[in-house]
Amino acid sequence: MGDGIQWLMDRDDWCYGIVFARGLTPEELALRMGGVPGSVLSRITGMEAWDVVMDDGTDDEDLVRVGADAGWSFALEYGVPTAAERLADISRGGVEVVHLDPQPDHPPKQFAYARDGEDICSFGLGEEVWRWGRQPDFLLADLVRAGVLLPDGESARPDEERVEDEGRAALAMFESRFGLALPHDVEGRRLPAFVIR
Repeated sequence: MGDGIQWLMDRDDWCYGIVFARGLTPEELALRMGGVPGSVLSRITGMEAWDVVMDDGTDDEDLVRVGADAGWSFALEYGVPTAAERLADISRGGVEVVHLDPQPDHPPKQFAYARDGEDICSFGLGEEVWRWGRQPDFLLADLVRAGVLLPDGESARPDEERVEDEGRAALAMFESRFGLALPHDVEGRRLPAFVIR
C-alpha cells in the first residue's frame, strides 16, 4: 500500500485539502468537485498550483490536482477548499469519499466520510469525541482499537496528549480501515489540474 498518509502529520506545510474517492477516475473526481475540463492545459506541480491560485493577487482562482494511488483517486485542493460542501454529491452512485482538511487557519484538522450520496461520519482530529453525520459512530470501534477513544466514546488520552497523538493515530486508522495512501513526493509530481468553478 504505497506511502500511507501518516506522514502528513509531519508536514508543517500541509495546507491543501485532500479528497480520496473509490469508484471514480481522477478526472471524474475533478468534474464532480466542479472542475472545468481543459481549464489547465498542462500537468502541474503543487508549487505551480499555488502560483495559479495566487497569480493575480485576488486569491479567487481555486483548483485541484488529481491522481490515483492504492485503488483510490485523489484530489488536492488549492485555494478555498469546497469539497466539504460537495461530499454527498461527489459520493453519489455508490462512490466512497474520504475528505481530509488540514484547516491551517482554523484547527483542528477535519475528517469526513461519505458514501452513496450521504455524509456518514465526520470529526476533528484530536476531537474525535465530537462526531457528527448520519452514522456518527460509524468508526467508533476502529477509533477504540486505535487507542484514540474508549468504548463509551470518550477520549482515551489526557488533554495534553490529545491533538498530536490522536491525529497521528486517527490517520493510521484511516490508512488501515480504508487503505488510503498518498505519495510522499505528491507536491513535486506533475499532475492533471482543473480550475474549480
